Amino acid sequence: MTDLDCYCISGLGADERIFSRLDLPGVDLLPLPWLVPSPDEPIGEYAGRMGAGIVGDRPVLMGVSFGGMMAIEIAKKIPGARVILISSVQDHRQIPIWIRIGGRMYPRWLNPGMRTPRRSLRFAEHYFMGVESDDDRRLVTAFQNLVDRKFLYWAIHAIARWRNEWVPDSIYHLHGDRDGMFPIGKVQPTRVIPGGTHLMVYNRAAAVSQALRELPWLAGE
Repeated sequence: MTDLDCYCISGLGADERIFSRLDLPGVDLLPLPWLVPSPDEPIGEYAGRMGAGIVGDRPVLMGVSFGGMMAIEIAKKIPGARVILISSVQDHRQIPIWIRIGGRMYPRWLNPGMRTPRRSLRFAEHYFMGVESDDDRRLVTAFQNLVDRKFLYWAIHAIARWRNEWVPDSIYHLHGDRDGMFPIGKVQPTRVIPGGTHLMVYNRAAAVSQALRELPWLAGE
């Protein structure tokens, strides 16, 4: 039996390491790397470029956080695409107001040319991400050190201005009840992971994997 291809989109500034602890027998996790955006590139155009290499009639797209929003945008261009959201949102109304306001004010409180965020901002990001261990902290810090500032600037503005109301017919949404970035009270997930934070795909990988293994799409059904 041929393994199922699942196209994976990491969160803002992250990469495929965020999926490294998932245990999904029979599933090939294929990372879709972030591209360099053009200045003021609309998120829909960016999604078209990012999803250009996806093959298959009913591809499975799995996105974490901002990667989930991007998965939805890519699915708009691929009829029949199935979307798995992890620690993400389905439409713009589920994004907390502080993220929208902060995103629009971004140039005022953080120079996009900085190599790394200020220490206080790192602490805040670790808090909202749900860092629970030294291993979590090392991974998130590595992402912070490597993220391209021009991409970060574009992505934060894209999130703040996202006005999506479309939801694909086939969608499966996993969310943690301790998510600090997108609080559980603002979303309507398919399944809740107890104790799950925004980083649960990594630090609650066993629970997330179990929930995904029960999804018929990933069982070849």
